[in-house]
Amino acid sequence: MKTLIKLFYSVVILVGLIACNNNTKTDENTAKNSTTNESTSEKTGQAFIKDEGGKPNALQLALQSEDHTTLVAAVQAAGVENALVNVGPLTVFAPNNTAFAKIDEATLNDLLKPENKEQLAFILTNHVAPSNYPVEMLQKNAAKNRKLYMASGKYVEVTEKDGDLYVGDTKIIATVNVSNGWVHVVEDVILPE
Repeated sequence: MKTLIKLFYSVVILVGLIACNNNTKTDENTAKNSTTNESTSEKTGQAFIKDEGGKPNALQLALQSEDHTTLVAAVQAAGVENALVNVGPLTVFAPNNTAFAKIDEATLNDLLKPENKEQLAFILTNHVAPSNYPVEMLQKNAAKNRKLYMASGKYVEVTEKDGDLYVGDTKIIATVNVSNGWVHVVEDVILPE
């Protein structure tokens, strides 16, 4: 009888240990699943890697600029953040907030809607040349009447008037060298033809 009681207690203890072990695994799996679900809802890609040091890339520069908040909102709405952090070289013609203010407010709000994401991405990629275009190279292209090939698949004309450079008929008002190429701030949004 004593052996039977010992066996009974041993089985109860064993079942209790197994049950505790399964609860721990269930808690661990629940924690893993919630972590996985949280991380999959986060955006991924080069644009979302934290880099505290070094020269900023085109997207980081825009994020730091108070004059480009509308551009940043448009880039995020179109989901093209990663296009602006590619290793490059690339050249971004960045419309400032004043440039976006020239667009009819209803049109701009309509472009920022999720259902117009593709159209907005097309317009934004029309501001990115997948090549290295510092000011000197833009001047050479203008002198030779060469057009720039843009990431949208379209071509944009470069001209020089009274010592100022224009791309797609909009004036370049500032230039910044970034880690993955060049950012030229422009006065207007360059709409594809």
